[in-house]
Amino acid sequence: MKRGIGNDTEAPELAIPLRKVCFIIAKARAFDVKVAVMEPDAGSNPTDDNEIAVLQDHADDPVREELGSLISELSLDEQIDLVALMWLGRDDGQAADWEEVRQQAAYAHNEHTADYLCGNPLLGDHLEAGLDALGLSCSD
Repeated sequence: MKRGIGNDTEAPELAIPLRKVCFIIAKARAFDVKVAVMEPDAGSNPTDDNEIAVLQDHADDPVREELGSLISELSLDEQIDLVALMWLGRDDGQAADWEEVRQQAAYAHNEHTADYLCGNPLLGDHLEAGLDALGLSCSD
């Protein structure tokens, strides 16, 4: 177990490396800033539109596809930890309840984990808050 930052309790050993969680947080935040598509088929030149389409949430968005692929390629235990971290970060438990939250995530796991996580508009914030609750940080 790793000692938590700023407290006397020990953070649980995660199956997913901290650097992977931090990378997923960065990708999730890049996806979260997208806005609804204003003109689905504008038919104009992207440079004439100041490249605004990259900020819109298209169905075939490459950032969403990359984030989904990243999560899908994680091992079962890593996916479970990611879901548990998100739940912890959205206040569905406390750090002291980590094992219980993780067991619930394991029980709920299915082949739609990537879609479930990518469908959370605050995924990056929830993952960061979950890490923080465990005394971990991407600045480590």
